[in-house]
Amino acid sequence: MVAGGLVHGRERPAIGFAQMDRKPPRRLRRTLILAGLAALFALGAGHTLLWRAMASELEAGWRDWVALRRAAGWRVEHAAPVRGGWPLAATLTLDRVRLEGAATTLPGGMALASDRVLLRVTLPRLDRLVVELPGQQRLRLGRTELPFTADALQAVLPLERGTPPSSLEATAERLRIGTPVGGLELRSARLSLSGSASATEEEPALAVSFGAEGVELPAAPAGAAAAAFGRRVESVAAELALSGPVPPGRVPVQRAEAWRDGGGTAELRSFALRWGPVGANVAATLTLDEALQPMGAGTLRLTGATAALDALAEAGAINRRAASTARTVLPLLSRPSAEDGAPELEVPLTLEDRTLALVRIPVTRLAPIEWPR
Repeated sequence: MVAGGLVHGRERPAIGFAQMDRKPPRRLRRTLILAGLAALFALGAGHTLLWRAMASELEAGWRDWVALRRAAGWRVEHAAPVRGGWPLAATLTLDRVRLEGAATTLPGGMALASDRVLLRVTLPRLDRLVVELPGQQRLRLGRTELPFTADALQAVLPLERGTPPSSLEATAERLRIGTPVGGLELRSARLSLSGSASATEEEPALAVSFGAEGVELPAAPAGAAAAAFGRRVESVAAELALSGPVPPGRVPVQRAEAWRDGGGTAELRSFALRWGPVGANVAATLTLDEALQPMGAGTLRLTGATAALDALAEAGAINRRAASTARTVLPLLSRPSAEDGAPELEVPLTLEDRTLALVRIPVTRLAPIEWPR
């Protein structure tokens, strides 16, 4: 089939559909292909340069951090850094890392040894640093060794040029910790830290949030609370805010004195626990006394108190006669909770002279904090 007509009295040549569908000339096709290849090459070269810049910046940041720690009196050791992660991330792998310092409240200081530390910055989040701790880790607090490992353990920090990170978000999956009394396992755990070096007296200089689910405790001896309530803690969570300003310096005892004299307080906004028959929530405000030991007051809200008494008496943790007397008094002190109407006990707590008291009845005496001078 063709189409035709007259042009200036002459018959217009017919145009076939095959001619209408003619391909571009070979030279144009070659030009387009070369232009596309050049664009891909430029894109790849630019991405490679960006990756190298990211890796160099990451390694330079690590060197600066190590220099600051060493200048503060810490000992830092590690194998030669290895770059990687191309094309979508820049990573820095550090084997045999050891961090050790003495400027703590613990006699003997603290140390962290890691088989491997992985630092990672991923496109497009160039303002966020991810720190992963695969393999076996060993933490020493004073004279206590706490080896630990996890299926997944990482922390996320913001990258702020010219200033230390102001926050940290850490998560762990199936975290296993070796303790002097046996193994401890957490199905999942999270830790959140945020701070401000310029906080005023009314502002939190440090805010801490912690939570854990499915906590398996070490086997407990007869008479202990774990023997009464079971080894599994369903959940535990805490929120703590430390008011500012936090004084500078490297001597812990001097910083603690300055913080106390400046009106510093630690607000335990919430400590929630679900363990066997017990549901507990504590809120308190603490500071330091003249001996630089914690002191303060708060409130304990407790559900399942009667079942807890029965379990403690059955495990031999408390005297059965005392448990029977307390069981008689509990209904007089309890009231329905706002959540589910279950009987809830609300009592005051005080901490003074290292003695924790419940309704002004001493419960336990805490070990003293030894501040290095």
